[in-house]
Amino acid sequence: MSRIDLNSDLGEGFGRWTLGDDDALLGVVTSANVACGFHASDPVIMRRVTARCAEDGVTIGAQVGYRDLAGFGRRFIDVEPAALTDDVLYQLGALDGMARVAGTRVRYVKPHGALYNAIVHHEEQAAAVVDAVRAYDPALPVLGLPGSVFLRLAEGAGLTVVREAFADRGYTPEGTLVPRREPGALVEDPDVVARRCVAMATGEPIEDVAGGSLHVLAESICVHGDTAGAVEIARAVRSALLDAGVEIAPFVG
Repeated sequence: MSRIDLNSDLGEGFGRWTLGDDDALLGVVTSANVACGFHASDPVIMRRVTARCAEDGVTIGAQVGYRDLAGFGRRFIDVEPAALTDDVLYQLGALDGMARVAGTRVRYVKPHGALYNAIVHHEEQAAAVVDAVRAYDPALPVLGLPGSVFLRLAEGAGLTVVREAFADRGYTPEGTLVPRREPGALVEDPDVVARRCVAMATGEPIEDVAGGSLHVLAESICVHGDTAGAVEIARAVRSALLDAGVEIAPFVG
């Protein structure tokens, strides 16, 4: 039987501004990438979401990003590596503190947005994130794009690496994500998304943005919480995976 983790980016509101339906998605996913206050979220939101994760048995991951609330962490920032390491440490400590109050803890790390995409190729920033995780807790797995510099450096540093696929994002023929501003960046039909996820979870190819065939090997699939119809998409994905005989379980115990 195939096995896959379902993760989603949660806690991405700020103050009175709400993004996505965290409560509904927590009933679908097995892992939650919780925003740590730099690209989104605040202490109230972090505490509420970590408490809900603890109640629902959902694994908590730290969704670390650039210090960019205005841009939602989707703008590249040429931050010095040492400063980036400290920024990631700060975010890890903040979220882990909230998780421990809820009776649980941060179990993995996933970079967000522009940082996630930058460290597919950016050696210095990828190394800075790896350094932060190693300094905080070298037992924490890191979630990232297959073939990325980040996962290569993390594995070389002795960290556990987890390959991630995206349910609702278009892929280039090279296996990277289509930039959000380009055609084909988002896949919004729940049925299409569900079929893609079953293919990825069972080792079958999906169609890339150029119409070619692409194999995406992953231990976790991300269903974005801020996509239009996110809850419907996530439920369709979960149902299709279960119907296909795929076990849905977190990648960490």
